[in-house]
This record gives sequence, structure tokens and C-alpha cells, in this order.
Amino acid sequence: MVLTKTPICNFGEKAKPFELKGVDGKIHKLEENIGKNGLLIMFICNHCPYVKAVIRNIVEDCKNLKNDGINSLAIMSNDSIKYPEDSFENMKAFSKNFQFSFPYILDETQMVAKNYGAVCTPDFFGYNSNLELQYRGRFRELKNLKPIMSGESDLLKAMRLIIKTGKGPKNQIPSMGCNIKWVK
Repeated sequence: MVLTKTPICNFGEKAKPFELKGVDGKIHKLEENIGKNGLLIMFICNHCPYVKAVIRNIVEDCKNLKNDGINSLAIMSNDSIKYPEDSFENMKAFSKNFQFSFPYILDETQMVAKNYGAVCTPDFFGYNSNLELQYRGRFRELKNLKPIMSGESDLLKAMRLIIKTGKGPKNQIPSMGCNIKWVK
């Protein structure tokens, strides 16, 4: 595991289109997943301890965001040959176990992760209703891989600000996690 931090948010950058297969067997396209108030795209995986530390909270926040008009989806881009815990079959089990209410999709070629500039898991991309990037920060503070539960998560607060103003917070603390496992 190589600890990696996300870069500073590139405010206004447009979301890039994709078509990827989900654990539900359907093909998911960017334009079909946009909520009336925006979209949250998360790069996650099954094996990362940083994802595992917050996945239950992520699922809960995504339900709240859905009620607020922001849809969410999760993309898994890791090399599942070297990291079999991240296989498509294990993605199905992971999403079922944690009761995902959002699509969990496979980026088998890793082109979507490269197009977005994703660097780690979890890596969050919060878009407004015009699909302009407004958040690239952390989910919430972790200490020894345990979430510090003090009020709403940074992610939820940022996405709710985006709903109200169309803009994300100026100051964002980078997300950090395991680097994406690139196919060499």
C-alpha cells in the first residue's frame, strides 16, 4: 500500500463521458447518472483499508445526497489480476454486503481513472448540476484508520454547499488512500 493524496481541486473542470459495466450487469453512462443538483463520482475498491474505514458512512451519505438531488456512482479501476480482492465478482459481493444504493462499475481498461486523473482510493469528484468539478477533498478525518465522527462529513457538507451555491468550498483537505493499482 502506497499512501497517496489527491491533488488540489481543478474547479470547473467538466466531467468526462464514459460507458462502463456495473455489478448489476447494466452499462452505465455518465449522462444517465446525473442528478438534478449534481453528481458524485467516487473511485474506490474492495481491498483498500481507507475505503473499508469509511464505506458504511459513504453509503449513508450517498443516500442523503440522493434525497438532495445528487446522484452517486463508484468506479473500481484497480488491476484485479494482481489484486484479486478487487475482482468483478468480489465487487458484486462488496456492494451487496454494504448495500450500495448507487452503481458500482468496473473500469477494466483504467482509461476512466486516467481521464479523470484519479490517484487513490477513495478519490472523490463532486460535480454541480452543470457537471463542473467543485470538490476533490476527503470524506472525513481519519485517525489510525478510524473515522473521527464529529458532525457531517466534509464530503456531505461540500456537496450540500454545491447544491445551494453551485460552488464547492474554497479550502479542501485532500483525500488520501491507497494508490490506484495500475496495470504495468
